[in-house]
Amino acid sequence: MNFGEIYKAYFQDVYLYTKSLVSDKDIAEEITQETFFKALKSFHQFDGKKDVRAWLFTIAKNTYFTQYKKQQREINMVENSPQKDVQLVDYLMNEERALMIHRFLHAMEEPYKEVFSLRTFGELSFETIGHLFGKSDGWARVTYYRAKKKIMAYMEAKQDEGN
Repeated sequence: MNFGEIYKAYFQDVYLYTKSLVSDKDIAEEITQETFFKALKSFHQFDGKKDVRAWLFTIAKNTYFTQYKKQQREINMVENSPQKDVQLVDYLMNEERALMIHRFLHAMEEPYKEVFSLRTFGELSFETIGHLFGKSDGWARVTYYRAKKKIMAYMEAKQDEGN
């Protein structure tokens, strides 16, 4: 059975299984699509000894858990620092402050400097950044937020000097 046939035969089953995990049909569809994408990427490893449907359900379940954990981390980060994100954007929009940030960023140690630059100026995802460094997306996320914290502390110190 080729992958196209598997997709046609099992898409609805995987979707219904995913729908049992999440109540939102759009999220269920997104997870189902991601499941088949992952299955396609690893199809060469599938030996056919197991049931195809069970294999797809396992991928769907793992995809759901990965997305759920990611969503929880993002919620925690948003709840912890929404004002600081706005403040950082305000700093970057002001040319003089942006120059101060760039100077500080230039002197910042690696990998903070590069991760922050790739995320902020290169607009790369944490997954891509982690891949570039041979690390996880969680590592990239933590490194970015530590760099951002250092920049915010520097800017607050500069602001205190000015007052």
